[in-house]
Amino acid sequence: MRRTFGLFSVILACAALAAQPSFAKSRIKDVVEFEGVRENMLMGYGLVVGLNGSGDSLRNAPFTKQSLEAMLERLGVNTRDANLNTKNVAAVMVTAKLPPFVAAGTPIDTTISAMGDAKSLQGGTLLVTSLMGADGQVYAVAQGTVQTGSVSASGASGSSVSKGVPTAGRIASGAIVEKEIGFQLAAMGQLRMTLRNPDFTTARRIADVVNARFPGCARADNPTIVTVQPPVGQDMVSFVSQVENLSVDTDEPAKVVIDEVAGVIVMGENVRISTVAIAQGNLTIRVQETPAVSQPAPFSQGQTTVVPQSGVSVDEEKGKQLITLKNGASLATLVAGLNTLGVTPRDMISILQAIKAAGALQADIEVM
Repeated sequence: MRRTFGLFSVILACAALAAQPSFAKSRIKDVVEFEGVRENMLMGYGLVVGLNGSGDSLRNAPFTKQSLEAMLERLGVNTRDANLNTKNVAAVMVTAKLPPFVAAGTPIDTTISAMGDAKSLQGGTLLVTSLMGADGQVYAVAQGTVQTGSVSASGASGSSVSKGVPTAGRIASGAIVEKEIGFQLAAMGQLRMTLRNPDFTTARRIADVVNARFPGCARADNPTIVTVQPPVGQDMVSFVSQVENLSVDTDEPAKVVIDEVAGVIVMGENVRISTVAIAQGNLTIRVQETPAVSQPAPFSQGQTTVVPQSGVSVDEEKGKQLITLKNGASLATLVAGLNTLGVTPRDMISILQAIKAAGALQADIEVM
């Protein structure tokens, strides 16, 4: 009951805020992505050694055995005909994100994930692993001690307990950048900004804000892209640093987001309701069994028996009236009307879906 009341309070608070005029502005840097200023995904295959018997079983993970043999051969040790049976080695996938404009020699974080049947990577050491980009070129080299942040223990009888995921971990600053991505921002004549939430109105407002500060330097190509170019005599980096801090009023579509599992509803301030009548009530049927004991009279040679008695009652919740919302009703009006009916968030989900089915909800419903 407390949880339901809390969720409904959140909805009412959002409605109250939506009913008030919005004066909040967003910086351009918070609503767009700049062309070329992006991370790049890196991936590599490697071996983690030094595990305390929690590594891959070489019989069940042939790729681990082949990788171990190939590594030892490169080091001058021939084990092709040997019966390797160690469980201190695990084959892993190593992933990392290459930040934009990163220079060679810069350390970056890496994530290590087991591929075989290893039980834990805790305390293992990743051997030198090349990290490649989507183009197949090596951009970084990783090595270091794996930290999983998990705890696991097992008993002699086979029972075990674990907290976290012991087969995945991280190496802080575990990779060194070996190759830079050739992107020359300063040499560009124009730059495209991509809206995180495409919208015609927001794109036009961004172009207007930039042109008000730098006349003729921005144009909205479509609801997603706004192209800018620095004024004569100014370099691209300093121009972008000024543009990204300009404030703009963003627009948003009318949408209702519903999480049926948690009973959470989020509605934007642009949600409107056409003329519609809403009623909500509950019918409760109670069936109560009250067994009674039938005791025979003395010396009657009768037997004591249990006689079932059933009571059936029907309660229809009173005080639930039909409310009418006028055409163009706002979010605050809708929530206030549903509040007068005393509905819970889960009841409100059904009501909103019914209003949408009736064609009276002028918004999109997204069910998570």
